[in-house]
Amino acid sequence: QVQLVESGGGLVQAGGSLRLSCAASGIIVSINPMGWYRQAPGKQRELVADISSAGSTNYVDSVKGRFTISRDNAKNTVYLQMNSLKPEDTAVYYCNRNPPVWVYWGQGTQVAVSS
Repeated sequence: QVQLVESGGGLVQAGGSLRLSCAASGIIVSINPMGWYRQAPGKQRELVADISSAGSTNYVDSVKGRFTISRDNAKNTVYLQMNSLKPEDTAVYYCNRNPPVWVYWGQGTQVAVSS
């Protein structure tokens, strides 16, 4: 059974930073393409960053230069370092395989950025 548990969210002022973690069990993140997704109120869930099994990364334009996705193979954990946060980054953040598997969605972690 796959479990993805997100943590690290919170309330931060614009310009601040947060580091999100996604602890995985039942799936080996080093051999699976993984992604961080977010869903803002009233909007569709979107992929913001992904990392391939080879370690290559991609980002949506709105977060390029500010967010960094990485993984720790020993801890089987995927991270999202978020710097220079903006109010428009406010959303619930989730991790999942890329493309996502419906049954893998976890509870997510809330990120709120105040102006």
